[in-house]
Amino acid sequence: MDLNVTLVLIGVDIPRSGLLRSGYPDPRTGQWVFSPAKTAKSFNPSAVTQTERRFDLVDLAPFDYDSAEGMTAFVQHLAGIEGRLRLLRARPGMLTEGEMPEYLFRRTHGIVGLLKRLIEDGCTEAMESGAEELTPELLSTIQINLGNLDDRDPTAGEIPEVPHNVPVPARKARKKDRNSVFDDRGGSVAGG
Repeated sequence: MDLNVTLVLIGVDIPRSGLLRSGYPDPRTGQWVFSPAKTAKSFNPSAVTQTERRFDLVDLAPFDYDSAEGMTAFVQHLAGIEGRLRLLRARPGMLTEGEMPEYLFRRTHGIVGLLKRLIEDGCTEAMESGAEELTPELLSTIQINLGNLDDRDPTAGEIPEVPHNVPVPARKARKKDRNSVFDDRGGSVAGG
């Protein structure tokens, strides 16, 4: 039965969850490959594959910051987020320039969920404080809160490691530009 519908479902450690039979990622295609179905004591030996054949399992690992491609992908992701922020002092490059990408990566280990929490909470703080922009200094005041985790299994990878005490990058001292509108540029002398 083809419903012409695409569903995106999210879960943690699906291959080992028992929802699908065991499988492995094919290094050539990136798709999960499942072992052939074993004949069961069922009247329908293909029944064991009914669930697994309906899905393409996509593994979304954290961003990688060890290669040029990984850094580029992370910065492109930040650019996508940056373009949707509605802070009064938001500017192009706020998340993608200078030390900010590296700082965000160190704070989140490239885990999209932690990045989302940090930026959401940072935006809330930026609006409430009147700063209206995200800076490493402002984000350093935000503790990433994963909420109630009593029902999560840390051994199954359901609770990511949240980095603590990540130092804020040192700001380069920038001399304040002065207004030079009324400076004498050495033009012609009056009356001469």
